[in-house]
Amino acid sequence: MLILSEDEVERLLELGELRVAMERALKELSAGRVTQPLRGVVRVEEHGGWFGLMPAVYGDVMGSKLVTVFPGNATRGLHTHNALIQLFRAETGEPVAMMGGRVITALRTAAVSALATRELSDPGSRVLAILGSGVQARTHYQALRLIRTFQETRVWSRTPQHAMQFAAEIGARAMSAEEAVRGADVIVTATNSLEPVLRGAWLKQGAHVNAVGAIGPQAREMDDQAMTSAAIIVESREAALHESGEIIQSGATIYAELGEILASKKPKPQGGTTIFKSLGVAVEDIAAAKLAYEKASAAQSSNESGYPQKLSPVSI
Repeated sequence: MLILSEDEVERLLELGELRVAMERALKELSAGRVTQPLRGVVRVEEHGGWFGLMPAVYGDVMGSKLVTVFPGNATRGLHTHNALIQLFRAETGEPVAMMGGRVITALRTAAVSALATRELSDPGSRVLAILGSGVQARTHYQALRLIRTFQETRVWSRTPQHAMQFAAEIGARAMSAEEAVRGADVIVTATNSLEPVLRGAWLKQGAHVNAVGAIGPQAREMDDQAMTSAAIIVESREAALHESGEIIQSGATIYAELGEILASKKPKPQGGTTIFKSLGVAVEDIAAAKLAYEKASAAQSSNESGYPQKLSPVSI
């Protein structure tokens, strides 16, 4: 069985290739060719976190991501999200790989948002607003720049010092959330907030929002006005109706799954504001892990120069 560390996974995965893998997986999901139960969650109330199990069967592989989310880790200098992914052969049930899942979570989320931005935003989009300053904020900045040519990037964070640091890293401007959103063409919400940080009154007509930060029926980053005045696109209707606080609390109608739009089964919304409510689904993790496994196996077989020799399979 191949064991890959977070660093090895990060070296193997490239956002362009990952975007292609995510598009294929989401089309298969919306076509009903993926077995994917709802995420199982165990709350760890005494430490303010949760532990999730995300299994899926996808083509010739199956597997599961074990993920933990502990927002309080940020004050300890630790990652708030940690994960492991186990991959098996679907035909025989044999384990083939185990790998770090934290980097996969960050990159596949941004790659999927890039697909949504490609399909749903104005091709002439020039202003990007990012609400948040953590890992997802950074990977989204990298991924969305491959899709649109932004002339201005605006940043907001609940911690002003973090906003200024992130803005300095990417050549952006730090400002209030309202200032960042007003007039922006593409907006990313990537926070741990349980209360809305984005108001519908701030959104210009035709803006596109990638909302990736709030998971769970009690969590939300957008208010009712934002949700009910836009076309809502999700990865999975079932997951969104179970896990999205924005959708559950606002009563917003889901227009389509992203896979339906990617496969041209549903027309793209025209002219109005769009919101891609991303929760992260298991097939994305399994598809990304499969890509990492295939690239690692190919590198090992051809003994590509520059790839760490320690990558040889480990029997356990």
